[in-house]
Amino acid sequence: MIEFVRNVQLWFAPEGVREEGRTPDYRFSLANERTFLAWLRTSLALIGGGFAVDQFLPDLRWGWRVGLALALLAAGVLCALRAVNHWVRCERAMRRGEDLPVSRFPAVLSLVVAVVAVAMVVVVLVGWEG
Repeated sequence: MIEFVRNVQLWFAPEGVREEGRTPDYRFSLANERTFLAWLRTSLALIGGGFAVDQFLPDLRWGWRVGLALALLAAGVLCALRAVNHWVRCERAMRRGEDLPVSRFPAVLSLVVAVVAVAMVVVVLVGWEG
């Protein structure tokens, strides 16, 4: 828990990362930043998908529409938060000369997106009026 709190503090004061270990090769730090930005793009796409489901499918039953939209929006929020946390964890690990941290988050995010996609297939096959 203390490690998580330290990581959250570094979200808002990233210069604190420099206090640990040695400066890694800049190419690795830049690659870490590109990965962070890719996670943010994924987050924005999920959030956009959530708004699209809510706004552009008015004929879809309210429960389906809200459920699918909220699932996509929640996945987008979690993805954005995970992006910054993963960036900090990787940067710290590189500075310490440790292995990069592993995460189950990509698998969980994939499952959430797959479940929403299957639900959308059901909605298309059954019809919007249900």
